[in-house]
Amino acid sequence: MTELWRLPATELAHLIRTRKVSAREAAQAALDRLDAVNPQINAIVAHRPDWVLEQADQVDELVARGKDPGPLAGVPVTVKINTDQAGFATTNGTRLQEHLVAQANSPAVENLRRAGAVLLGRSNSPTFALRWFTSNLLHGSTRNPRDPSLTPGGSSGGAAAAVASGIGHLALGTDIGGSIRYPAYACGVHGLRPTLGRVPAYNASSPERPIGTQLMSATGPIGRTIEDLRVALVAMSAPDLRDPWWVPVAIEGPPVPLHAALCLRPGGLQIAKEVEAALLDAGQRLSDAGWTVEQIDDTPSIREAAEVQERLWLGDGFEALADAAARDGDPGALAVVAASRAKVEAMPDDVINRSLVRRTTLMRQWRLFLSKYPVLLLPVSSELPFPDGLDLQGEEGFRRVWEAQLTMRALPAMGLPGLTVTTNLVGATPVGVQIVAAHYREDLCLLAGKAIEARGVPLSPIDPVA
Repeated sequence: MTELWRLPATELAHLIRTRKVSAREAAQAALDRLDAVNPQINAIVAHRPDWVLEQADQVDELVARGKDPGPLAGVPVTVKINTDQAGFATTNGTRLQEHLVAQANSPAVENLRRAGAVLLGRSNSPTFALRWFTSNLLHGSTRNPRDPSLTPGGSSGGAAAAVASGIGHLALGTDIGGSIRYPAYACGVHGLRPTLGRVPAYNASSPERPIGTQLMSATGPIGRTIEDLRVALVAMSAPDLRDPWWVPVAIEGPPVPLHAALCLRPGGLQIAKEVEAALLDAGQRLSDAGWTVEQIDDTPSIREAAEVQERLWLGDGFEALADAAARDGDPGALAVVAASRAKVEAMPDDVINRSLVRRTTLMRQWRLFLSKYPVLLLPVSSELPFPDGLDLQGEEGFRRVWEAQLTMRALPAMGLPGLTVTTNLVGATPVGVQIVAAHYREDLCLLAGKAIEARGVPLSPIDPVA
């Protein structure tokens, strides 16, 4: 029989529900895999084996009594360190929050538990979740299991590295500028950033977030199959009154024509030949699956959307962030603050108000565009996954990273959903594509993603490369 930690989440849950394996066996397999490979990649920075087994026993007890344990029955799932999980510190990768222990689960974590998932451990992220690289002074650096010279992505780098190496079958991540989509791309797995309001979010351990962050941040799953992402999304999207942004919209929307747009160079972005090849290949895969794929020259105002994202993110509370970064001392966080200071100082006093007004216009443009093209294929990044630490290689390195991540930065400004689908390897380096759809049409992202996935993706999980 295939080792349990290798199985897709949906297949494992079926085996547990039908009593072919126990949740305890699955949990023990996940713990053994964590012990075997985590020392090489440092993806998981906190876990409690006894509690993991206790959760599994609770699932097995429900099964034994003939009760429904949930769609994720016994599936080991990891949770990012910036998300509240009762009994664990919400460190956010900073020594300043090393002892900030959550008293209650965040809504998405609670929803996963209700769906039968077993919370396996806490995944690493950069300090304050600021970078597309994953290191901090509290927990250390996470390595990409496919190639340790490459970034595992960020800020959900530990989450993606864990999924790719078989530590848990799914991971909970967060995304305000690519923090789910980019780590999935870098580690050769799939990642879904849902629409604003689809998955409820709230950290009772922390102060209320600024309005810009509230409007752009999303919680979503990272996994090895598109079907696993779908089941996880359904589970995570259950209502929770603690999030006023949550919206009761059906997961499946009305049928639309299978019509996709393919944009190779949004906003004039210059892309690597391997990225272009991956996009054209994905377009052909969709065409082979019966979609009409139309190549277009550009999208609505993507560079302006990236500027709005930057202003909403940095325009409120920057000095508090700068002070916290200085007190923590993390080089990556300090580099982001240093590179952003001149931009922030040039912002008008009413930057948030102006940005919110402009956001409305951009959302209208994109809604009209996506009514014509139900699905849009874009680069995840203009480059293959970066050499690890590239953003710390002076101003040129930072600018290169910032420009490459144009689509990562732009789409959250409008609260749009986005799905990264891994499609191939260039040597040992993953490459993939990004699928965008209208608000609350994650189902279309997943539909297109499944068609692309069906025509081949990199092997996963893998043993980490030394």
